[in-house]
Amino acid sequence: MSATHFGFKTVDETAKAQHVRGVFDSVASKYDVMNDLMSAGLHRVWKAYTVQVANLKEGDQVLDIAGGTGDLALAFSQKVGSSGRVVHTDINEAMLSTGRDRLLNLGVVLPTLVCDAEQLPFPDGHFDLVSVAFGLRNMTHKDLALKEMCRVLKPGGKLLVLEFSKVAQPLQKIYDWYSFNILPPLGKLVAGDATSYRYLAESIRMHPDQETLKTLMKSSGFGHVDFHNLSAGVVALHVGIKC
Repeated sequence: MSATHFGFKTVDETAKAQHVRGVFDSVASKYDVMNDLMSAGLHRVWKAYTVQVANLKEGDQVLDIAGGTGDLALAFSQKVGSSGRVVHTDINEAMLSTGRDRLLNLGVVLPTLVCDAEQLPFPDGHFDLVSVAFGLRNMTHKDLALKEMCRVLKPGGKLLVLEFSKVAQPLQKIYDWYSFNILPPLGKLVAGDATSYRYLAESIRMHPDQETLKTLMKSSGFGHVDFHNLSAGVVALHVGIKC
C-alpha cells in the first residue's frame, strides 16, 4: 500500500480523493459563507490580487482548476471577453454544481467540467493561463498535477497557484490557536460540520511551504517561478511561467 496524508492522518493514497470528496460534498452549500467568515472577507482581496497578476487580455484561453463556486472563473470571464474562453473545472461535482448554478444566476455561461487535475482532458499547449485556488493542497500527487498544468499551457503561459501557506513566525501561535480552536466550532455552527474544518486546518500544515512549492513547480517544468506572500504568509500566490 502506498500511503499519503489526509490532514494529520495517514491513508491509502487511492482513498485520499474519496476522503477529500466527502469533505467538499459536506461543505459545498455553505462554502462561500464560511470563506467570508473564516477570512473576514480577505479571500476576496486575495482573489482580486490573483486576477490582477493574471493580467488577462481579450481572447485569452483560461483553465480554472478546483474552481469550486466560481469566484475566479467569473472574474476571468470578464477579462477575456466574448472572444476568449474560461473553462471552469473541479474534481468535486457538488462544488462544481454549486458554482455553475451561481454563475448561471448571474447570467454567465461557462464550459463546466468535472475532471481530475492529475489527468487533465485537454491537449498540449492549449491555455494562456491555468489557475488553481485553494485546491492544490488537496491533491494526492501534487507533482503530477503540476506537470499536467504545465503540459496544457502554451509556451510562455502562466500558472497561478493561490494557496494557504506558512504564516510569518511571530503570528504562528495565534494562527494555530485560531485554526484549531475557532474554525471547527465555526464550521459546526454554520455548516453543521466541525470535522471538515478540522481537516482544513490540518491540510494547511501538511502543504509545502513557499520555498518548497516553488522548487516543486520548477521541477514540474516551469522555467521561472516566484511567489507573493499575502496577509503575512497566511496565503501565498505562486506564479509559474512555462518556457
